[in-house]
Amino acid sequence: MPRGLAGDAGDAVGRRQPARAFSGRTPFEPHHVCSVLPLGRTWRWVRLRGGWLDRNLRYVFPLPALAFIVVMMVFPLVYTLRLSCTEWSMSSMSPPAWVGVANYASLLGSDQRFSGAVWRTFYFTVLAVVLETVLGVAIALALNRDMRGKNLVKTIFLLPMVATPVAVGMVWLLIYEPTIGIANYLLSVLGLPPLHWLASPRQALPSLVLVDVWQWTPMITLIVLAALTALPRDPFEAALVDGATPWQTVRHVTLPLLQPAIVAAMTLRAIDALKTFDIIYTMTQGGPGFASETLNIYSFVLGFQYFQMGKASALLMIFFAIVLGSAIILSWARRPVEA
Repeated sequence: MPRGLAGDAGDAVGRRQPARAFSGRTPFEPHHVCSVLPLGRTWRWVRLRGGWLDRNLRYVFPLPALAFIVVMMVFPLVYTLRLSCTEWSMSSMSPPAWVGVANYASLLGSDQRFSGAVWRTFYFTVLAVVLETVLGVAIALALNRDMRGKNLVKTIFLLPMVATPVAVGMVWLLIYEPTIGIANYLLSVLGLPPLHWLASPRQALPSLVLVDVWQWTPMITLIVLAALTALPRDPFEAALVDGATPWQTVRHVTLPLLQPAIVAAMTLRAIDALKTFDIIYTMTQGGPGFASETLNIYSFVLGFQYFQMGKASALLMIFFAIVLGSAIILSWARRPVEA
């Protein structure tokens, strides 16, 4: 290095720069805070503010979504509960009259149509969920094997679940049609007499169950297939070493391991089947007579055909309690299985 440059560098190093006076303000602090608070209190305020944000920031971001959910769920529930204690007709100009629990007493005490709707709702739910579970598990076990075109079969099999319930109901109305429907044609090919699928009080509800099974069995299959891919391989290898047959492996190894997934799928389907409205209303509207009238259909009839909004609201509150209680019972019954 040339002497001149070295000397200049040495002089620069040796010279002390005059110390700047510290104003007590950090670059990220607002001027009005620093002008009021001393230096020590300023840093303490910064630390406290940063700690509060770190602790509570995870609660701040979900607040808009939580507020929206509360408004959209709590307000209709509270309004329906209030309306259920009144007598009000949509066809009348008079305001709702407070009657207390009279609507609940009428439904639970003397309304035979309500008790029949409760029975048909549980009949539809239990029969549909049991059939869907048995068929869904069997189909999932069959599709879990290595075979050609398995992905194509899965795609075709899942199509009914994608269709809207109203469209499914319209298609099955044509299938059940007594003269040109394919259902009675297949029965005639097998040498069996034709059936009055939706016109007979004894056959209407089982026919609707068949439609629900056709549409929602793929949901059970999809859940069980996902659970099958996540099962550990060690129990199956041990069963193979012990000489277990395929049926013994399914019974003693596969099904016990699948129990949590099966119970979860049954819970989801049971809650959904309890609320079924669109398929039933599209195909039978609760008929013939009251043969396929469930709680959802009866509440619709009370509210929008008889215009008894108070009684319809009371029915919906009872129905809400039934669905909530069923969900709690199914969730409680699942705990020993998962343990």
